[in-house]
Amino acid sequence: MTEFSDRVEQVSISGIREVFEAAGEDAINLGLGQPDFPTPEHARRAAVEAIEAGKADAYTSNKGIPELREAISAKHDRDNGFSVPPENLIATAGGSEALHLAIEAHVDGGEEVIFPDPGFVSYDALTRIADGEPKPVAVRDDLTLDPAAVEEAITDDTAAFIVNSPANPTGAVQTEEDMREFARIADEHDVLCISDEVYEHIVFDGEHHSPMAYADSDNVVVVNACSKTYSMTGWRLGWVAASERRIERMLRVHGYVQACASAPAQYAAEAALSGPQEPVEEMVSAFEERRDVLLDGFAEMGLDCPTPRGAFYAMPKVPDGWADEVVDRGVVVVPGEAFGDHGEGYARISYATDMESLKEAIEIMREATNAVR
Repeated sequence: MTEFSDRVEQVSISGIREVFEAAGEDAINLGLGQPDFPTPEHARRAAVEAIEAGKADAYTSNKGIPELREAISAKHDRDNGFSVPPENLIATAGGSEALHLAIEAHVDGGEEVIFPDPGFVSYDALTRIADGEPKPVAVRDDLTLDPAAVEEAITDDTAAFIVNSPANPTGAVQTEEDMREFARIADEHDVLCISDEVYEHIVFDGEHHSPMAYADSDNVVVVNACSKTYSMTGWRLGWVAASERRIERMLRVHGYVQACASAPAQYAAEAALSGPQEPVEEMVSAFEERRDVLLDGFAEMGLDCPTPRGAFYAMPKVPDGWADEVVDRGVVVVPGEAFGDHGEGYARISYATDMESLKEAIEIMREATNAVR
């Protein structure tokens, strides 16, 4: 009898967290993907009112309160060009649980899950936890995922592929043509497309598109959350949208691992989705300004960086030893290899920090660049 499961032994602590924990308290944090803006006041107030009214004292429905699921359904109609009825939605403990449900409910032992490399650290880990086989696919030079590369990677053992746009860690945004192709691939090959759309509203150039808007089958599952759009990372409120039969299977997992999402967070999320969207617009505008300052800094350092069109990450190509040198000088960045083998030679920079700190960090990165060259 083994002491621990083989699945868990294959999973290591996130490289993002390791770097963050290793840095000192006074370090400038360009490592964690967390907006530095407050949760909108109307969302906070809704949670307080729910608590004071006693609405948060008990379990909610497994799927979540009706008001929230109706708000999410209306949001998809308003923003995404597809309709999902409230009964085909599950409120989850952040996008992280939504991803877990999507993978756990659809992947059997040894089946493959295709995802971008570099890509979000959870894709590999959650696939292994589900006893699946991770199958990373290298991204294009502009750091977007090539539909042709995904289609080429599909085998008889493929259960699913994951699309993430805007993307963590790259900031890349897939085109509408790409998303149409991903939907076609899911339809024609009868494999599941898991679309991670957590950063959908943080787009600077172009527009966000969802493959669910173009699919002819029910082979697309959408994962989303309030975490990034509404600066609600600590509230842990996300959701998964899918067909009735897929929701029923994911609900079986959710009911045992979570029962229901946090009640106060559900009321806050309903208010965030249904209320004024100006806080989101102001935040996105600030992120775009920071992005431009950061890209100018990289250009002056002589670092090549594909222009991130969304999210709040940049992924420049960096010299050997650069990330360690930057961290040693008091700026938290994440080495690209934390996000996959094809991330080697890059570093992920989160510009979800105030402009003053960002400019200070750019000067430190400039000094580090000169030191390692």
